[in-house]
Amino acid sequence: MFDPFFIKQLKSPLQTLAWRINAMGIRANQITFFGFFVGMMSLPALYYQAYGLALLCIVINRLMDGLDGAVARVQGPTDLGGYLDITLDFIFYSGVVFGFVLANPEANAVAAAFLIFAFMGTGSSFLAFAIMAEKRNIERLEYGHKSLYFLGGLAEGAETIGFLVLICLLPSYFVELAYVFGLVCWVTTVTRVYAAYQTLK
Repeated sequence: MFDPFFIKQLKSPLQTLAWRINAMGIRANQITFFGFFVGMMSLPALYYQAYGLALLCIVINRLMDGLDGAVARVQGPTDLGGYLDITLDFIFYSGVVFGFVLANPEANAVAAAFLIFAFMGTGSSFLAFAIMAEKRNIERLEYGHKSLYFLGGLAEGAETIGFLVLICLLPSYFVELAYVFGLVCWVTTVTRVYAAYQTLK
């Protein structure tokens, strides 16, 4: 939905910054690990219900996620970089949801479990098709050059970031927001499976 728009808006400033970072000798994977570490600091922040601090950690993580990709395009994408990027992203997304369980297990646990269940659908449908796309040399470049085939859907990076920001701003509505976003994720999963079936059959 929103990813193509945001990518167009952020491409130029990220590219300029990426060239400067490359000149400093910083590698894309170093940015990935730094962003992941900061992002995971949202868990202890959420445990103590420091939602503003958790939001700051989330925003820094997502900025680093965009920056590491821009730096990788300057330095040359690698299989390791693509692997780390997607793996650590899924751990981070689920980790933030788990953080809301730590904040209030009695109120949030079931909704959080439903949302992580939904993440399993979006993640598996995306990654499994990426393997088949590589095998069949299927490419689509509207999202820019990526290490893995990017299969679209209703709940993508921008929508997920928006959801994470919203639950930090409105933590008392976590349950309702988690169920709504979980349903959106399942719509994405069903449409992805259908599209993959039509493509691969």
